[in-house]
Amino acid sequence: MEVTNRFITIKNPVDGAPRESDFETKAEALSLKLEPGSSDIIVKNLYVSIDPYQINRLKSHSSSHSASSFAVRIIPGDTIDASGVAKVVASGNPEFEKGDLVVGLLTWGDYTVVKPGGMLRKFDPMGFPLSYQVGILGFSGLTAYAGLFEIGKPKKGEKVFVSAASGSVGHLVGQYAKLFGCYVVGSAGSKEKVTLLKDKLGFDDAFNYKEETDLKAALKRYFPDGIDIYFDNVGGEMQEAAIANMNTYGRVAVCGVISEYTDGKKRAAPEMLDVIYKRIKFQGFLAADHLNLYQDFISTTCNHLRTGEIYPLEDISDGVESIPSAFTGLFQGGNIGKKVVRITEE
Repeated sequence: MEVTNRFITIKNPVDGAPRESDFETKAEALSLKLEPGSSDIIVKNLYVSIDPYQINRLKSHSSSHSASSFAVRIIPGDTIDASGVAKVVASGNPEFEKGDLVVGLLTWGDYTVVKPGGMLRKFDPMGFPLSYQVGILGFSGLTAYAGLFEIGKPKKGEKVFVSAASGSVGHLVGQYAKLFGCYVVGSAGSKEKVTLLKDKLGFDDAFNYKEETDLKAALKRYFPDGIDIYFDNVGGEMQEAAIANMNTYGRVAVCGVISEYTDGKKRAAPEMLDVIYKRIKFQGFLAADHLNLYQDFISTTCNHLRTGEIYPLEDISDGVESIPSAFTGLFQGGNIGKKVVRITEE
């Protein structure tokens, strides 16, 4: 059987804010019958993750390209890989059978051909929506969990600030921190998001950074006794303001710097004397660094989900053709929670 496999690629390197016109949909014939002796696995994509960090892979140059296998440059015309959920339709690997639900590194397209050694594993949905596997039970959740507990190392009663707090990672960080017994404030870019953080997700407080003319003063207002942990998803001026308000022995978990991804002139310049004299721990990290936490993360998070103590936010679009708008929307502040594209219904 032969099918048409549509997939998304870029026309040229994307060195500024992404536009839908930077992308194009290509289509190729794909046989769902493997050649004798093949060890490939063909999967039908169900959900694919849409993440801000991918913008760095689309650039003509980024220091991240050579830093991690997850960040290698994507050449115009090539497929774009991302975390996703799929169903096996053909397998030359004895560990996988037709009909298996799998999660792993897929392409932004209808189907993915996974070569030997590709990142793919079977999973049990455990009664949760399949989309959770690329959100709260996937790398977004592990990033939030590891960044808070391994880098931040919170103590009960400590004060936690989360930027981009309504995003895929931030909204989970705040909830984990609250459940642990911390005081949590988040920043977001609209009144709607601020209300959601406080009324739905249980943040102690939240503010719209777009309404603040002085971020350092704003954080002083929300944290009169200082910040113990800053979970940084933004970089730029917000990072500078947070460092200025950190307590001695404060910890900064640097997850992302979305304000800097599309503006080459915007770079954080925190007061390094504060870092030195307050002995602030300042650490970048990747979820892949903390796979040893996976079982603890899954057990804890599933318990929170079953008891209703944690509420995952999802923003789901439909169809391969929606991927460009889903991705560009991340940089326009339109999404709330984890951005996912549903390629097809299960």
